[in-house]
Amino acid sequence: MADGVLPYGRQTIEDDDIAAVAAALRADFLTTGPAVDAFEDAFAAVVGAQHAVACANGTAALHLAMLALEVQPGEVCIAPSITFLATANCARYVGAEVVFADVDPDSGLMTPDTLAAAITRLDGRRLRAVLPVHLRGDVADLPGLRAVAESAGAVLVEDAPHALGSRLTTPDHEEWVGGVGCSAMATFSFHPVKTIATGEGGMVTTNDGHLAQRLRTLRSHGMVRPAGADPWIYEMPEPGFNYRLPDILCALGQSQLAKLPRFAARRRALAARYAERLAGLSPLVRPATSPAWSDPVLHLMCVLIDFEAAGVTRRAVMEAMRADGVGSQVHYIPVHTQPYYAQRYGPLHLPGAEAWYARCLSLPLFPGMDDADVDRSVDALARALGR
Repeated sequence: MADGVLPYGRQTIEDDDIAAVAAALRADFLTTGPAVDAFEDAFAAVVGAQHAVACANGTAALHLAMLALEVQPGEVCIAPSITFLATANCARYVGAEVVFADVDPDSGLMTPDTLAAAITRLDGRRLRAVLPVHLRGDVADLPGLRAVAESAGAVLVEDAPHALGSRLTTPDHEEWVGGVGCSAMATFSFHPVKTIATGEGGMVTTNDGHLAQRLRTLRSHGMVRPAGADPWIYEMPEPGFNYRLPDILCALGQSQLAKLPRFAARRRALAARYAERLAGLSPLVRPATSPAWSDPVLHLMCVLIDFEAAGVTRRAVMEAMRADGVGSQVHYIPVHTQPYYAQRYGPLHLPGAEAWYARCLSLPLFPGMDDADVDRSVDALARALGR
């Protein structure tokens, strides 16, 4: 790598990806052209959804989902506290309030029980949407969450950027993440550290044709063309946004999507290698728990570390690893503790989220790694912990 440090995540761009972008640059359309439709169709087919709508980034995907559902000011969305900021922020963009759910301390995932506990804090407000996050690539309990959400009159919108290629399997239900068998919509990101990359980019999947049409309209300023009107006529029934994804990036996305089986297989193999090597650091270090129903393609290799027992701080571990040539990251700081939300809603004690945050550390994981890189990461961690 450029600075000699193995990063926690990195894109894998190959010659055919570069050729796909070059071909798009030579084509007639740089944006709103045929490459957008092709990427959307290919993505929908991969995840098993009826509709896929490309947009500027994963945050735009979440915002569009809230707009498509017509979430109103004063209504409530529930999000887990262990997630990136955008999961909660998308509700605030439309004036809705956020109630934070706790998570399982060993998987980092919102559960039906933590969702039910969050619902008790609605204080009479209407709950419109529940935003489960498939953290690290592991799949949240969608059937269980849907049952709790539906009993409260809400729908699920999956925040799924970590979980492209992951699958949920139970005796009664099976679906790919993004297939929206349990949810109204699922959102994705194609940031460089995600499973496939477009630089920036996002996608919303749905099986609801009405929602798909609203998503397409709202990503392009809210403009519609009335049937039978002159060809230059457009109308704006409601304001939208410029959240389009250019053909150039869609061409890269379609090229990357074709590599998903290979990328997924490599991520699985690397995760298995990590599990084998980390066993030597147990019980001080262990991988985050993967639920029985989750068949993940891991985006993040999160380990849980008993820093107190090790007699060392997380910062000291991260600095020692970096000096040893290995990068790491923390996913995530509980969102309910962020200054904006703490000031808006007051102090909140979520013991699962706090226990997760106290122990989590993300180690390098991306398809360009080889087995020796896993060994390098675990050995650096062991040295940093004095083991």
